[in-house]
Amino acid sequence: MRIGVSGPHGTGKTTLVEELCARLERGHTAVPEPYVLLEEEGYEFAYPPVAADYWVQLRYAMRLLGDPAPTAVYDRTPLDFLAYLAAIGVDTEAGIDETAIRTALATLDLLVIVPITTETEHVLPTPELTGLRRNVNDALLELVYVDDMLLLENVPILELACPLDERGHAVLRALT
Repeated sequence: MRIGVSGPHGTGKTTLVEELCARLERGHTAVPEPYVLLEEEGYEFAYPPVAADYWVQLRYAMRLLGDPAPTAVYDRTPLDFLAYLAAIGVDTEAGIDETAIRTALATLDLLVIVPITTETEHVLPTPELTGLRRNVNDALLELVYVDDMLLLENVPILELACPLDERGHAVLRALT
């Protein structure tokens, strides 16, 4: 089972990825988000991040999904970086290989969307760049539900609007 978890920063994605890996029976591996992996490799991100940073992460996320690991939970997918690019005003349809992104996303058995909710706003620590975060949330939801580029054909999607302590249960129910 391959699960991708997408959402804006500060919504509890990493915590959910870790919980799912601990609860899934077949020894799923948590795949850290591209930002963390690239930083470990020496990539220096701008602050705030710029378009080039998101393009690098998009390509890295696609490479991660290209790994044939049969049991993995991915902290972020290419959709996240398309949403970040859209949120900073980049035309995401220009300069992307839709077929490659579609192929990468098609490797997922489930795409979990972790949006901003009233609870994430009140319970989780206040993240940096809150305006960007809100714009990413909106762009991500549009990418998922409008999907003009048909990136998510045949990819099951679960949006988690439930309480934080029920997210893991909701994902496990969706997998059965």
